Amino acid sequence: MGIAIDFGTSNTVIARWNRATQQPETITLPGISWKAAQNPALIPSLIYVEDASQGKVVIGQAVRDRALDLASDRRFFRNFKRGIGSPIQGFLPELDGQPIRFEQLGQWFLVDVIRQLKASDPEVAESVVFTVPVDSFESYRLWLGQVCQVLQLDQVRMLDEPTAAALGYGLGDSHKGSALQNRETLLVVDFGGGTLDLSLVQLDSAQTSTKPLGFILQWGQKSFAEQSGQRPKIARVLAKAGQNLGGSDIDNWLVDYFAESQDLVISPLTTRLAERLKIQLSLQTQAQEVYFNDETFDSYDLQLTRSQFEHILIQHQFFDRLDDCMSQVLQQARRQGLEVKDIDAVLLVGGTAQIPAVQTWVQQYFDVSKIRCEKPFEAIAQGALQLSQGVEIKDFLYHSYGIRFWDRRNNRHSWHPIIKAGQAYPMESPVEIVLGASVNSQPSIELVVGELGADSDQIEVYFDGDRLVTRRLDSNQTQVQPLNDRDNARSIAQLDPPGKPGSDRIKVQFRIDDQRFLRITVEDLLALRTLVDNQPVVQLN
Repeated sequence: MGIAIDFGTSNTVIARWNRATQQPETITLPGISWKAAQNPALIPSLIYVEDASQGKVVIGQAVRDRALDLASDRRFFRNFKRGIGSPIQGFLPELDGQPIRFEQLGQWFLVDVIRQLKASDPEVAESVVFTVPVDSFESYRLWLGQVCQVLQLDQVRMLDEPTAAALGYGLGDSHKGSALQNRETLLVVDFGGGTLDLSLVQLDSAQTSTKPLGFILQWGQKSFAEQSGQRPKIARVLAKAGQNLGGSDIDNWLVDYFAESQDLVISPLTTRLAERLKIQLSLQTQAQEVYFNDETFDSYDLQLTRSQFEHILIQHQFFDRLDDCMSQVLQQARRQGLEVKDIDAVLLVGGTAQIPAVQTWVQQYFDVSKIRCEKPFEAIAQGALQLSQGVEIKDFLYHSYGIRFWDRRNNRHSWHPIIKAGQAYPMESPVEIVLGASVNSQPSIELVVGELGADSDQIEVYFDGDRLVTRRLDSNQTQVQPLNDRDNARSIAQLDPPGKPGSDRIKVQFRIDDQRFLRITVEDLLALRTLVDNQPVVQLN
């Protein structure tokens, strides 16, 4: 039986393929799932560490039911997903003599979810697909590869969350008359509790006879965490952008607002009350939360209007940050020859996407007839199930790559871009450059390949007391990470006869294969022979 797990910052959703109905369905796990109003069954992404030395934890709704989330208890963790794969600045707690890392919390959470899944249905061990954030795909790949070693599953695959959402709304839609049935280019706005991910995805309704692989992490006892032989073909990601911003940030802003205006004590309880106010304001223009503790006699009466709420968002540059992400995606789309009018549908997923101000913001860019918010919680998990139903994935490079050269004018090294962010892989045609020798009797030619960072602001994740928050760091310089700047890795061609300045000597073709290896072919223009034939240089991030 195929299972998909959407491990979210605030909530986790589990879906399976119903063989009888041939439709996806959301799984409810007694004790750790909760269901409110018309929402599907959700597992709160909460964890309480009872004994770190033994890995004994309480997860999901059970944390709330046992009131373990109401006290300022250092054993209670929320929003821990956003810390996985991120460099954390500040104090990391130690419990029972064990240092607590967010990767460990995530592992405990998923292991317990899988344990309870197996208890409810032993067939779950056949196949599990995990969805991961787009902006930390590689760090998640490595982390999940380690988690796979203790999950005891037969098959584990992964898929980025925006692409899964596109499949859930598009190819995963069983309604024959759906407006998305024949549309191909979709913009997914995945806005959850901790992350904002925008992904422009091109879908092809044509099916192939090739069995899809997805991104394999484990098959039986064999691990593929470090590499994958998949050859995706159908669903193609054209553009991506993401940042650490979500509903938990809004909750913190609301708590700060009441702390300043009403001397509210900042605590897990008040954060939960703020979250309830936020949810109410998605359905009505005024919200109120009243709380009284008959033991401590603490009482709260919190009131907020939708206009006050939106003013708080503006104060924290919320919409400016959304605009930054949208601009990045639309710029990448234009490099692919796509304009706003070419986007067939906009899919909103995640709890934060239900905020009316967010939907209004989206409407500033797109006609309301193109916007869908029918499956805000289930789209990602249900879309991931499509990997086992005849859909394959084709991805693109998230970073730009270039080669290092000596800038004589400024007397320093600089970088020449060769492959732009947004390039689909495997590449259909190579990028070519022609190089000459720089000194007399030059015996070889060397190239240093680097990953070119963005010019935009950087994000820092850090602790403010017991709260995990993020902030933007101003940066005016492009960050570059050299990939092969080490002995015996820079040389790409030996010259015979030795090179002389003043004339073109070699032609280099750059190509990226299906496993993200940068490969080069080098032709000697003087000797008229191939020096290097499709040789891998480095695996790109």
